[in-house]
Amino acid sequence: MRSLTDNPGDVFAPGVVLRPSDEDGAQPDPALPPLRVAAARPYRQGWLVTFGGVGERSAAESLRGRYVLIERALLPPLAEGEVFVHDLIGLEVLAGDGERVGEVTEVFELEPSDLLEVRTAQGDVLIPFAGHIVREVDVEGSRLVVELPEGLLE
Repeated sequence: MRSLTDNPGDVFAPGVVLRPSDEDGAQPDPALPPLRVAAARPYRQGWLVTFGGVGERSAAESLRGRYVLIERALLPPLAEGEVFVHDLIGLEVLAGDGERVGEVTEVFELEPSDLLEVRTAQGDVLIPFAGHIVREVDVEGSRLVVELPEGLLE
């Protein structure tokens, strides 16, 4: 499995209960039972995870391509200034003067900085998620304030 967290050892710890996602990856799939981690270890660029009750290959294959989700309350608390990547999706993007730029539709985790895909009236644009551009992230207020470099939206 490929981990989307900075703390995979916490998420894939024995005894932790995860929920297979629906096909969109946004919500737990009510048709699939919860999965209890039996064992896990780092492997190449991911993790090998054994779930209790998933002993046969066919059962494991039914999980292929799905995310496994953990309850937010089980995650370690965020440090000051940190946000969960999935919380950025759907935020309204505003310029420093309050003008609406668009809405975050995707986050690409890249180096040296993540990229926000923002749907604007003119189409989708990529905006670096970097401190000199993103001035404020207000998850509770569903907004993100940016200072865009000249010509980025053209």
